Amino acid sequence: MIQEPSNRAGNTAEHAGTEDGGAEPSSGLSIRAMNVLKELSVELTDELPPKLGWTPSDDLLRLLTARHLATARNCGRQTMREIIDWAASRGILIPAPHHTGKSLSEVWGSLVERASAGDLTKSEITEALEKSIRRRSPRIPVAFQIVLLKILSSSYDHWPQP
Repeated sequence: MIQEPSNRAGNTAEHAGTEDGGAEPSSGLSIRAMNVLKELSVELTDELPPKLGWTPSDDLLRLLTARHLATARNCGRQTMREIIDWAASRGILIPAPHHTGKSLSEVWGSLVERASAGDLTKSEITEALEKSIRRRSPRIPVAFQIVLLKILSSSYDHWPQP
């Protein structure tokens, strides 16, 4: 049997074939999202999902954070958004990352602005650095390097108001 090439956006688990010719259960998630969740299931719950007939548990979704999704292999912005929306449809909130939908230069600009206003948090810094590392960016703006230096040379928790 010849399978038609899959459309990335329309290739949902409810009608997609798997490598061994079977079909995933009807979950509404893309094959990529299912694969990301299977990898995270092993990492977070030590559960090894079967190739077929698996639906992510609510327990797994409750353990997920945007950071897990942001650092998971093959989980880009679209897949992350799909998983967050799917979890929300099941009544489980996975807070979206601070910098969703922003380019790396927009992220750095936003962080410099927030640092100047005294509103920068550790989680925002961590998230921006992780995004920068994932994108293999060799440049960090000088203004933000100064902020990092101040943070690293103090007991930073929340940037003090000027």
